[in-house]
Amino acid sequence: MKRVLSVFILSVVILALLPLAAEAATLTARIDLSSQTMVVTHRGKVKYHWKVSTGRRGYYTPTGSYSPKWLSKHHRSRKYNNAPMPFAIFFRGGYAVHGTNEISRLGRPASHGCVRLDPRNAATLFSLVQREGFKNTRIIIRK
Repeated sequence: MKRVLSVFILSVVILALLPLAAEAATLTARIDLSSQTMVVTHRGKVKYHWKVSTGRRGYYTPTGSYSPKWLSKHHRSRKYNNAPMPFAIFFRGGYAVHGTNEISRLGRPASHGCVRLDPRNAATLFSLVQREGFKNTRIIIRK
């Protein structure tokens, strides 16, 4: 019983500290799945507000708070017909924030699970992540 209580208390503490980790980041990209938008905060100031496309019906965009794992400027999908994924910022396995050539679909779910951006916005975010570093960047995805 003591162990269960200890695990519960530790879980509550960790969940309480997650927002603090995001606040400690110098660069934060907050994706809202319900509004299909991203708000980019850099050094405490909102810098950008962009339309995105996330997972369409039958596909899943993971929620949570992530740090980038790796970057690929000219990536192509191995899973989806060699589709271009310019300025890809991978944050969980094969999931990434990246540019798309389907700009007209931004603002509504249209992807296989990645977070799609206008390529110009993806390039801007990519550059900011390179400059600030993975440890100082948070990608936060909420419903």
